[in-house]
Amino acid sequence: MIGLCFLLLAVYVLYEAAEALIQRRAAEQTTVGIVVAALSLVVMPVLVHFKRRVASRLQSGALEAEARQTRVCAYLSAILLAGLGLNSWFGWWWVDPVSGLLMVPLIAWEGLEAMRGRTCCSAEIDPGQTP
Repeated sequence: MIGLCFLLLAVYVLYEAAEALIQRRAAEQTTVGIVVAALSLVVMPVLVHFKRRVASRLQSGALEAEARQTRVCAYLSAILLAGLGLNSWFGWWWVDPVSGLLMVPLIAWEGLEAMRGRTCCSAEIDPGQTP
């Protein structure tokens, strides 16, 4: 299910970024949006760390996939802030949609990996090893 969400997110980002480029539409700049994106850059990596640790201990591929999704959210927040900043400072309206287009392959790859069940916890354990 998480893999499917990644793939849907990739399609959505691709569509929105392409539409913004075609329409030459700059990203909206709101104080609330900037604060939320900045907080995401602080909170999301911490969540990723703890989700991965728990996923490893529980041998949970689903939680590992969720940690990957959280990591992608952190990347998107960083791109959002960079795009808003470059647009504000230099008038580069196109930075945000181009950055979004650059993220599409990563998001889609993560989705495919999750759909295939390839997570940190899906590797086979040698019977002689202690998990």
